[in-house]
Amino acid sequence: MRHEEAADVLETIEELFGGKFVITERKIEVFIPQLMKMEYKPVMEKVFDYASRYPFPPTLADIAVYPPQSNDYLKKKKQWDEEAAQVPEETKRRFEEKFAALLKKVSR
Repeated sequence: MRHEEAADVLETIEELFGGKFVITERKIEVFIPQLMKMEYKPVMEKVFDYASRYPFPPTLADIAVYPPQSNDYLKKKKQWDEEAAQVPEETKRRFEEKFAALLKKVSR
């Protein structure tokens, strides 16, 4: 979100909640940098949804819509599965035998 859009979010909240939400320098310092990390349209949708259900102004957490973070786990797991498929069965069998022996030794 651009700075102007973040300011529009604050102005919209101020308009929707009348005297219950006054834009101050402190609110600008807190809200604007956080809002700029989000997408404008989803945040505005949450503002309107919030305003339709509650008579008091939202907190930043109430209207926050952060983009989903990438999860590389599935890519890594697929790569590990592919690498594991290339390991010869004899190597896997020897590993399992040695691992079982180690577990037996440690569990005594």
